[in-house]
This record gives sequence, structure tokens and C-alpha cells, in this order.
Amino acid sequence: MTALASYSHLRSRLKLALALNAVIIAAEFIGGWVLNSIGLMSDAGHNLVDQGALFLALYAHLLTARPASETRTFGYHRAGIVAAFLNSFILLLTALGIAFVGIERLFQPVPVDGGWVMAVAGVSFAANLGIAFLLQRGATDDLNIRSAFWHMLGDAWVSLGVIVSGGAILLTGWTILDPLISLLIVAVILRGAWPIFQESMDILLESTPPGIRVPHVAATIESIPGVNNVHDLHIWAVEPRLIMLTSHVTIDPHCSPLELLQLIQNRITAEFGIKHMTIQLETECCDPDDIHCDLRKLTEQHDETHIFAHHH
Repeated sequence: MTALASYSHLRSRLKLALALNAVIIAAEFIGGWVLNSIGLMSDAGHNLVDQGALFLALYAHLLTARPASETRTFGYHRAGIVAAFLNSFILLLTALGIAFVGIERLFQPVPVDGGWVMAVAGVSFAANLGIAFLLQRGATDDLNIRSAFWHMLGDAWVSLGVIVSGGAILLTGWTILDPLISLLIVAVILRGAWPIFQESMDILLESTPPGIRVPHVAATIESIPGVNNVHDLHIWAVEPRLIMLTSHVTIDPHCSPLELLQLIQNRITAEFGIKHMTIQLETECCDPDDIHCDLRKLTEQHDETHIFAHHH
């Protein structure tokens, strides 16, 4: 399947997932309201957040396909990351809201019809599982689609939990199980949302991608004969599949710069899988006092200013 075909295929699957999910939310929310079930309503809330997640995933997916422009030289690759970040952040807030209502219901239980709760949650379980399978193919190498996929899979298990609690209420009459299951849903939401929140936050903060250590990369470059020093080394991800590297490399003046540059690039690609890099070769450090050569100078300057302001 060509990249374009798989792209439009994924887009149509996302649209179908959005339509299915909208039906589930409406059914669960109305059902939860009528049946007095915080378990069903929290599942609907969980689903509503996922509807937002799917919508953001689709919107970001459309954006990332747009080419780079003069004003957006990296294109729209970050759109998916911003979507994943917002989505996971909203999920964390939702979890707090559900926890609050669930704890309140623990102390003031209300009667719940277990049979109907089971029926509505059963429909939700089947639909969520279906949507998760629709998104599975695109989830392997796209953080954004992966976040939507895990949401839908989490939703299916959550709905299964609601079915079980409905059955238990039907058999025992313990309505306290309803808020208890809603607190379990909170745990599921937190477990799914936190890693995505962390990963997207790391990318937005230009952190070094996981699995790559800057000192290791510097040592690898410095081990090449003819290289004297590596400084101003930065490694970051525009998105998980697009890792960038920039660096200043001080070399022996008698070396052939083109050969050495080729050697450095090949070594970095072979050892770290980084294909997109900008390397500036120098025979002596351009300006050791320049803050761009050593970003620690920025923090030192800030500290000095802070100390100076403090004394005055």
C-alpha cells in the first residue's frame, strides 16, 4: 500500500471511528442519566474525551500531510504532538472530575438498575473494541493515532468493567459498586493518559529522544581520528519519527573536511539512526564566550543577573 493510499485509508477509518463513538457517548450519557449510574456516565465522559482525542487525531493527521512552507519550515509534523498533549491533559482533568463525583457517591449511594446498565455498557464495549481494531494499523508508528487507539482499547475494558458491576448490582443489590467502578475507570484513564502526556511534553520541550544519550553521541564523534572536540551539540525530535541533530565539531586543520564530514555523518546514522543533521566543522572554536556555543552560558548569565539584582 502506498503512503498516500494508507494515509487516506487511515483518514476514512478515523472518520468512521468518530461517527461510531458519537453514538456510544449519546447512548451511555442518556442511559447513565436515566438509570442514575455514575459508572455509565463516567464511561460516557471517558468516551467523550476520546471523541475529542479522535477528532484531534484526525485534524492533526490532515495537518501533518500538508507540505512545509516558508513560515512552517518543518511542515505540520508537530500538530499531532500538540493534539496528543492536549488530549492527554484533558483526559487527566476528566479523571479528576470523575474521581470527585465517584467519591461523593460512595458516601451517598443512589439506587441503580443493574440490568439496564449491563445492556448499555455491552453495546459500548462492542463498539469501542471495533473502533480500536479500526485504528490498530496506524497506531504502530504515529504517537497521535496510538493515543487514540489506546483510548479506544481502554474504553472497551472500562465498558467491560461497567458490565461486570451492573451484573453484580443485579445479583447483590450493592449500588456502592457503581461509584467503585467509576474510581477504577479513573485509574484506567490515568494509566493510559500519563505516558502520552509525558512523551508529548518531552517532545514539545525539545528533550533528547529516549534511547539517545548526548554524551554517548559526543564521545562517538570525538573517537573519529581528526576530530578534536564536539560542542554545541543538540538532539531533539520534531515528532518521534523525525530526529534532528546539530553540532559544532572542531577538527585537525590538516584533515580533509569533506571526507571527515562524510565519516561523522555515516557514523551517527549507523549508530543512532539519526539521518537529519547539520554539522559545522571548525579548525578552532568560533567564539568560546558565545552563548550559542554553550547553552549553559544562558543559565549562568541568568544566575549572574539574578545575583546582581538581589544585591541591589
